[in-house]
Amino acid sequence: MSDPGPDIRPAAPADLPQVARIVAKAYGRYVALNGLVPGPMRDDYAARQAAGQLWVLDDGAVRGILVLVEGDGHLLLDNVAIDPGAQGKGYGRMLLDFAENRARQTGLPAVRLYTQEIMVENIAIYAARGYAETHRATELGLRRVYMEKRL
Repeated sequence: MSDPGPDIRPAAPADLPQVARIVAKAYGRYVALNGLVPGPMRDDYAARQAAGQLWVLDDGAVRGILVLVEGDGHLLLDNVAIDPGAQGKGYGRMLLDFAENRARQTGLPAVRLYTQEIMVENIAIYAARGYAETHRATELGLRRVYMEKRL
């Protein structure tokens, strides 16, 4: 029997401790870089889960998370994070593919996201996937880059 691979599913309340661990590990290094707590470390994941906005990538354990929020004419990819110990397996690509497919399935013509200016590796990944920068702004003391991909 072949391994079906990881599953992307709605998060359950039991997943919340793993979600918190992944977020802390994935974003914690940026606190030291700019002295500010990134937005994903401030989020209320229990509320996201209850609202049906939190998804997890599970390969026997939760390895990645995705927060998707339907907006007016777009899907906001509010957060995508992979456990640093599980990076390099294509899980980030799988989550981005899932977000884009979800937008298409719900009839939304675009995916929007934002990231911090200091997260240059993320900006490069998004640009390579067809996301274009729309603007920059400072919010909550964080210098953010906003991007969009038309589907």
